Amino acid sequence: MTTTSIQRSNLTGAGFALVAVLCFSLNDVGIKFLSNDYALHQIVLIRASVAILTFCALIMPFSGGLRVLRTRRPGAHLIRGICVVLANSFLFLGLSAMPIADAVAVFFISPLVITVFGVIFLREVVGPVRWTAVAVGFLGVLIIIKPGTSAFQIASLFPMAAAVLYAVMHMMARKIGGTESAATMAIYIQLTFLLASSLIGLSVGDGRYAGSEHPALAFLFRAWGPIDPGDWPLLIMLGVSGLLGGFFISQAYRLSEAAFAAPFEYVSMPLAIMWGVTVFGTWPAPTAWIGIALILGSGLFLLWRESAKGKPVAASAPTRKG
Repeated sequence: MTTTSIQRSNLTGAGFALVAVLCFSLNDVGIKFLSNDYALHQIVLIRASVAILTFCALIMPFSGGLRVLRTRRPGAHLIRGICVVLANSFLFLGLSAMPIADAVAVFFISPLVITVFGVIFLREVVGPVRWTAVAVGFLGVLIIIKPGTSAFQIASLFPMAAAVLYAVMHMMARKIGGTESAATMAIYIQLTFLLASSLIGLSVGDGRYAGSEHPALAFLFRAWGPIDPGDWPLLIMLGVSGLLGGFFISQAYRLSEAAFAAPFEYVSMPLAIMWGVTVFGTWPAPTAWIGIALILGSGLFLLWRESAKGKPVAASAPTRKG
């Protein structure tokens, strides 16, 4: 490829990344907005159903029709799908109980987790500079969640669990990305969401464990109920934006150099702050600003460090897939 074509491809990929970030951000604010009225698994079931219908209408016809369902790696898709379902569930539970900016910031420890995983599982060598960046990022998390104080809540650990699961999902994606298209990976994620939410709904959707005063537990165990007609546009938006976000972020990394596209994902943070102020009337606390700055600074530094060394960084970005 010529320099001009590479630059054009990078810009196209960056555009896809920005659209994907907006889609994921809309999902976050929509989930938080609905978390006081419906059960998590009921929302996820509707979201996945809308996403599958959207996929069949907008993506499948241009991706080979039913051939998009063909795969050489069904087991890998299942494991990856379970990781994404669990990661989304933990993130959404965290959103229900935390300020949206705090939850999104804690989730952005994904690059730090991936660095640690690279040492543990891939035997990568990490020098003192990168270890310092990891330590700074985790210090930012501690500042936000305030362990050992009266302000600490268990729900603040949920975005951390989501980040760990997304790191596992990225490792799976790297293994199957060479043989599976973005469309194939997107539809199997949504099918896993549909299956998991249906099974959970059949198990606890009658509200047998409902009654907790904790926002996250109430969100998880609330009984299924009728949908307010005014909420259907928001639920449809969740399905469409969730699917398109996963598809566009895959396209972004397919077209663009990872080091060029990855920083654009950090636009999620100012968007989360904006939603917190305009929709929920919450500003990050003064100490939370410090934590946010440390987490984002360390994550961006790790991305820059990897790209400067000429290493692939696609798996170091805090990407979501659905």
